[in-house]
Parts: sequence; C-alpha cells; structure tokens
Amino acid sequence: MDTYRAHSLEGASGVELTIALYDGIIRFMHKAIDAVERRDVEGRRAAVKRAMDIVVHLQATLDKDLGGRPAESLSDFYVAMFALMLQGSQASSKRKFEQVIANVRNVRDAWKQVSSDASASQLAENARPRVDLRQPGLPVDGASALRDEGHAATSWTA
Repeated sequence: MDTYRAHSLEGASGVELTIALYDGIIRFMHKAIDAVERRDVEGRRAAVKRAMDIVVHLQATLDKDLGGRPAESLSDFYVAMFALMLQGSQASSKRKFEQVIANVRNVRDAWKQVSSDASASQLAENARPRVDLRQPGLPVDGASALRDEGHAATSWTA
C-alpha cells in the first residue's frame, strides 16, 4: 500500500474507515467483473473472496446492542450482499456483481452524507462497525483492502 493511503487512514474516524472498506468492496467487485470478462476463474474467485472478507469483517464488528435498529439493518444488508456475491461468483454473473456495486455504493453514499453532518455523525458512530486497522488477525483489514487498486438477485436500499 502506498504511504499516502496509509497515512490518510491513520487519523480517519470510524465512519471514514467504514467508507474506505465499502470502497474496497466496490473495487474488488470491479476486479471480479474484469475477471469474468477475461474468463479468469481464479481472478474472479480471488476478487470475490476479498470482497466477502470485508463484508464478513463488517458484519462481525457490528455492535447491535449499541447500534440498535440501524445496526440490525446493516446486518441484514451485509447478509444480502454476501449472498449476492456468492451467487454472482457461482454463476460468473457480471450483472450480480454490478448489483452489489450499486447497493454498496448506495449505502456508502449514505455514510458519506452522515460523515458530513456533525449531528448525525455521532449517531452513526454508534451504528457503525468497530474498525481498528491496527488490530492483528482481522480477516481483511482496511489497509489490505485499500492496497489493491482497480476500480442483486437481492435488492437493498438504504
């Protein structure tokens, strides 16, 4: 990962880190689409696995007790996106990967709006996944998600 990106995440808020992880999902889905177009089975699987690892991490770090209904909704969203990624990978379906991208981008944009609204930002901190990029042993951390460049049978909207 380049030094600029590493330093830019050091002072990031939890919401900003969550947005960075969403960006990672989107990048890996684009890589999966590229792999489908090239008929690169291993490349598709690797890209989907990385995106799924991020979703699993986001799901596992949700604090449903503190986050309440918004955290429950995010949990449902992550389950739906994981299932859609799995279906897309099994079928080599660019369309399903594009649906994941559209859905994740929609929720990512909602987080972006929250991050720019100071009063909503405090509420969002309670619903967001607990992300610590320095914590060892994460299935996929934000730093490794951001390292790779590149740019739903289930439908979910925020």
